Amino acid sequence: MTHQFTQAVLLIVTTLFPIINPPAGALIILSMERGASDRDMAELARRIAINGFVILLVSLLVGAYVLSFFGISEAVLRVAGGLVIAMAGWGLLQSPTDEGAAPSQNAGHAESLRARAFYPLTLPITVGPGSIAVAIALGTGAPRLGLQPIHLAGVIAALLLLCGNIYLCVRFAARAAHLLGKTGTQIAMRLFAFVLFCIGVQLSWLGVSELIGSLHLHEAEAVLASHSKLP
Repeated sequence: MTHQFTQAVLLIVTTLFPIINPPAGALIILSMERGASDRDMAELARRIAINGFVILLVSLLVGAYVLSFFGISEAVLRVAGGLVIAMAGWGLLQSPTDEGAAPSQNAGHAESLRARAFYPLTLPITVGPGSIAVAIALGTGAPRLGLQPIHLAGVIAALLLLCGNIYLCVRFAARAAHLLGKTGTQIAMRLFAFVLFCIGVQLSWLGVSELIGSLHLHEAEAVLASHSKLP
């Protein structure tokens, strides 16, 4: 049982951590929330970590069934998600380099903060279609005899480790930016924004390639079927 628990934790963490990349995501979030107070960053970190935990847990446990219910293929998920990520990265590349003004303190600020914490800061910036697709693929490899309690415990422990890292990176992103300095932070943010744009394009291309490949496969099957009917 301990072996199954450890195997589930290591598999999920080592597979998803490089894709999510919390340190890079934290700097991107910081660039999108210029002028946010320390209290706002703490609130964002908490909400993003919770949102990410829920999204990944649902993707691991029932993601494949949800996509099947709505008739959405993983290829389409990659195309749509890649476009969203690419647009977010392009928007960051085009954003001004100067620091924003202090955050608004009006009555709608808290509500706006909660809305941004889910979209786009959690989905797709932190937990994007790439990590969701991988989580769905990992979920399909769950024990064939049904989800065992020890496997579920491993999944939860792994996601707690991942989302704990997300929380710490977002929470202390401003301190990391302070260590890098203003110029270093701007360089890192532009670099990560470009990488984010490239990831979006790559995801979309992978999805398009899969769709084209499946189309060609269907055409070949149709040709073979028509030939088999010939006398």
